[in-house]
Amino acid sequence: MKKIINTPNAPAPIGPYNQAVQVGDCVYVSGAIAMDLASKQLIKTNIKEETKIVMDYLGEVLKAAGLTYDNIVKTTIFLADMNNFVHVNEVYSSYFKGDFPARATIQADRLPKDANVEISVDARVF
Repeated sequence: MKKIINTPNAPAPIGPYNQAVQVGDCVYVSGAIAMDLASKQLIKTNIKEETKIVMDYLGEVLKAAGLTYDNIVKTTIFLADMNNFVHVNEVYSSYFKGDFPARATIQADRLPKDANVEISVDARVF
């Protein structure tokens, strides 16, 4: 059985997808970028702030599913510039208490709305 998860506390999808889909004990959270909720415009301040915004939005989607960052088992990070890797790691790591999820980090030629960072996560209900 598939359950659709959406929250007004994170940017609405900009295409034909949902913020998250739960199937059984697995929750698949779509990629998030740093968009302003009111204006729907991309926020481009600096990579650390953009990463914080993205991680906060992912937290809101997880919360809507009844989960926290502790439930994340896999993360995929897309960067427009791999030179930002260390800065993203600094912010990203602060959202976890100890055991980090599995992860892939990829430099992408272009991200939605020309974002600098996009992050998606897979989580499990424990």
